[in-house]
Amino acid sequence: MARFQQTLASQSSFEKRGRKSKREPFLDQMNHAVPWSELLALVEPFYPKAAMAGCQWFFGAKAHIGVDSKQTVVHTVVTSAASVADKHMLPDLLHGDENKVWGDAGYQGQTEAIHEAAPQAQDMTSRRTKFKNYVNEEYKRKNQTKARVRVRAKVEWPFRILKHVFGFVKVRYRGLKKNHEWLCAAFALVNLYQYRNRQAPQGA
Repeated sequence: MARFQQTLASQSSFEKRGRKSKREPFLDQMNHAVPWSELLALVEPFYPKAAMAGCQWFFGAKAHIGVDSKQTVVHTVVTSAASVADKHMLPDLLHGDENKVWGDAGYQGQTEAIHEAAPQAQDMTSRRTKFKNYVNEEYKRKNQTKARVRVRAKVEWPFRILKHVFGFVKVRYRGLKKNHEWLCAAFALVNLYQYRNRQAPQGA
């Protein structure tokens, strides 16, 4: 019996000296960049209050983001119903000082809207390649250049952090307003995560 108790004690001490998980250093870094208790105190007065909203049904929401092609920082977040086409949200994603506007084929045909929102911007969005009777090989080749693919991948990077680092793969639909507020806070944390090493004091 004494030997059995000694074994349990040794196991307990071993667990206390166990190696830290990957999540613990990540949380420490984020806490140094943005002290969590201070952040909670800042947003707590704005917590939504529970209320009945009738029996209206919705199909979901979609997040559209504007990302700086050099810094990969999210500068704009727009939320729409899931049924809204991406191209209709493009002008709202521009801050007006862009030199080039990149995007996939979902944003094609918006050159005039781009120039109205950002007069100096060059339309670099991908072009439609498949038509009823043929495939435009020239547009297909231009859409697949390394420069276009590299820039468009930078837009997907914040989504990757949001889903795989913070674990926000699925989000319950709470209405466009509440979901938009949640997305703004979430992508603000994504920006902080990307620059966590600059924010955290040296030696942290």
